[in-house]
Amino acid sequence: MSDSNGIVPGGNGSSPFDTARRVDDYGQEYWSARDLQPIMGYDKWERFLGVIERAIRSAENTGTYSDQAFSRIREKETGGAPGVDYRLSRNAAYLVAMNGDPNKPAVAAAQAYFATQTRKAEIATSRPMSELEMAKQYVAALEREEILTKELEVAAPKAGKWDRFLATDGLIGMTETADLFKTDVKTLTNWLVEINLFRRQVSRAGARNLPRKSHQDAGLFDVKMEMKNGFRFPVAYVTGKGLDLIDDLWRQQ
Repeated sequence: MSDSNGIVPGGNGSSPFDTARRVDDYGQEYWSARDLQPIMGYDKWERFLGVIERAIRSAENTGTYSDQAFSRIREKETGGAPGVDYRLSRNAAYLVAMNGDPNKPAVAAAQAYFATQTRKAEIATSRPMSELEMAKQYVAALEREEILTKELEVAAPKAGKWDRFLATDGLIGMTETADLFKTDVKTLTNWLVEINLFRRQVSRAGARNLPRKSHQDAGLFDVKMEMKNGFRFPVAYVTGKGLDLIDDLWRQQ
């Protein structure tokens, strides 16, 4: 049984990571990044956010990233201000642990816990599911499909709206995109990082904000390799479909 926050109390001698484990109304377990932060020995959220970003890049590089595993959410903090949090699946929490500072004993404990428990979970899922478990997973899948459908409707292009701004390849640069929304490119790309459409990447040419691969695959953005001063570096571009999404989200902020 979980408490009002969905946290499942641990038994005698249980790991703090067991205590922090949450279960939603459909029986899906997850961990709050805000809960894991102090348990893994990080006193500042900003530092722990860097660990989460490395975990996301690791998942993207191995083709295992999903928005469901690293769900970015906003929760009310003390005083009523919205704060960013991540709902992490077991595998996502495991990647966060593996990307933490190995010199921290608490991080080493997290790595040991999630390595062991992830393997146990893999073995446990090999057993046949009960009818109730299958029903809960079916309902959860329907809800995720409904959310995805709504997101795709938002991202659907409004025919011809941006044609006069796009180059012949159907793309527009980030500086020109920022001009369309009457802001500067740094403000725009930092905002895109904040809402999880972009990620920060550091290269020899400097730090750059680039669209996440999942959003490139969805046809919202494109990345081209360009050269300047002898260095090759990635440059982000937006498609007409991406402009529609940015337009909708920019109006909501």
